Amino acid sequence: MNKKASRMKRALKLRSNIKRLAANRLSVHKTSKHMYAQIITENGTVTVASASTTQAEIKSAVKSTGNVESAALVGKAVADKAIAAGITEVTFDRSGFKYHGRVKALADAAREAGLKF
Repeated sequence: MNKKASRMKRALKLRSNIKRLAANRLSVHKTSKHMYAQIITENGTVTVASASTTQAEIKSAVKSTGNVESAALVGKAVADKAIAAGITEVTFDRSGFKYHGRVKALADAAREAGLKF
């Protein structure tokens, strides 16, 4: 099994548990250059809030978009948008990525900005 197949297997298992909880989810995706986060409703049809390192205000605030500092800015931005939309509690969907580095920085920044998960 290759690296992507292993990640997709972890993601499938994680998402089946989230679906059973029927809660809003903070979905995270990362590439080597960018970080993306979005709040999705419990039925999975509507994206309530989103943020990424491709946005001009985040891209201009950091030197590089593929590091922990930029991931923390994305976490704070998505949490601020979610709270403005009236969502304070979410479940964390790390999309099969291991919980360390940029994924952990994004989650910690979202928690500090007021999201509960």
